Parts: sequence; C-alpha cells; structure tokens
Amino acid sequence: MKVLGIDIGGSGIKAAIVNTKTGELLSERHRIDTPKPATPEAVAKVINEMVAHFKWKKAIGCSFPTTIVNGKCIHPGNLSEKWLNVKVDKLFRKECKLPFYVSNDADLAGLAEVSLGAAKKEKGVVIMITIGTGIGSGLFFNGNLIPNLEIGKMLHTNGEIIEFYTADSVRKKENLKLKDWAIRFDSLLEYIRIVYTPSLIVLGGGISKRYDGFKEFLQADVKVKVAEYKNNAGIIGAAIYASKQHKK
Repeated sequence: MKVLGIDIGGSGIKAAIVNTKTGELLSERHRIDTPKPATPEAVAKVINEMVAHFKWKKAIGCSFPTTIVNGKCIHPGNLSEKWLNVKVDKLFRKECKLPFYVSNDADLAGLAEVSLGAAKKEKGVVIMITIGTGIGSGLFFNGNLIPNLEIGKMLHTNGEIIEFYTADSVRKKENLKLKDWAIRFDSLLEYIRIVYTPSLIVLGGGISKRYDGFKEFLQADVKVKVAEYKNNAGIIGAAIYASKQHKK
C-alpha cells in the first residue's frame, strides 16, 4: 500500500510516499522548516503545503512530537503551548480535506523498526528511544505497541527532568564532548534497564548516526541497536500506522 508519511519535528517537517509493506520510500524525501513559533495554525499551513507538494489525495499518516490520545494533543511538548488539547487529526483534516491518522513520533518510529527494521521479530519488551530536541520513547511487547510512554519526562536521580539532561539539543547547547554526553545518556539506558528489563533498545534521531563514536562509553547491560531507518523511521512508521488505521 502506498501512503504519504509525514514526520513533524522541532526543527523540520519531513515527508515521503512510502511502500508500507517494504518500508521503501517511493519518492524523494521533502523537508520544510518547522515554523517559528510552531503554533497549530502555522504548522497546519505547512502540512497543507507538504500535501500539495506530493499532489496527494488519499489517507495520510503523521508522527507528532508529543503525547497523542485519540488524535488529541494532551501535552504541548517542545512545539507551542497552544497545542494543548488540540485535536491534531481534525485540524489537519480540516486544512487539507483529507483523512489524517496522527500518533506520537517515537511510537511511530518504533512501529517502523518493530514491523520492518532493527527490532523485527524481536520478542519481549522493546523500547525505541529517539534522541533529538527532547527524548522520545516507544514501548512494544511482542511486537504490539503500548502507546504514550514518556521516559523523557521522568526525573533523573539529580532531580532534573531526564530529557533536559540527556537530549541531543542539550549536548549542543552545553557544547558537550561526545564522550561526556554519552556518559549522561548511559544513565538513561541504565534507568530503562532497571525499570523495564527490555530485550532490546533501539536508538533513533540524528545523533544515532554517530553511535560508533560513542558506544564504547555505554556501560548499561542491555542490548542496543541503531534504528535501521534512521531519520526516515518516523515517516515510514506514520505511513504504516495510517495503513493499519485506514483499514479499520
């Protein structure tokens, strides 16, 4: 099935047409900067521009960078406070006159990896961690999504919200060396190991491309893989999600 997948991020909105059976991108990936401020109205206009770019006329999957329950944003995340309680799927449907299926970005990136990528056929607990502006997380058990896990919003042992200590944006802001950041991130992996006992943790987000440069500093006793689909995981997962929801 061919589906347009859109991935909304803190810095960019990316999209492509996806073969949901294979995960192959059937078009070039198109990117538009996330508007500043990223209000619902401003983002909706960019989404409409994205749909027009692909001349798309069918169902659309969309990954969104915060907690989504039944299409509604219940936490504003890192975009804008104005997103709180907005029915995102309804907003985009109204703007584009097309059916939208919207869910959390880390959940959908994980869906791509569990369905077709690094965690395919992995049994037990699998956790997807996306490292970017914040820390996103997706929880799966025997391939089934348990939605809206927000590990990034939990507290570190130092009392700080853990994504404010371990996100890639923090590494850049504090000009941390890769080793120093990795030691911080390892504390998050150890936390996940103790609480969830995962059989696998899959890492996504831009910094995951540098995994070979920091993996030696990770000491947590847990199996880690890099997302096979890298920065396309959100796009592919969104398309897979839409294909599943549209059939219901």
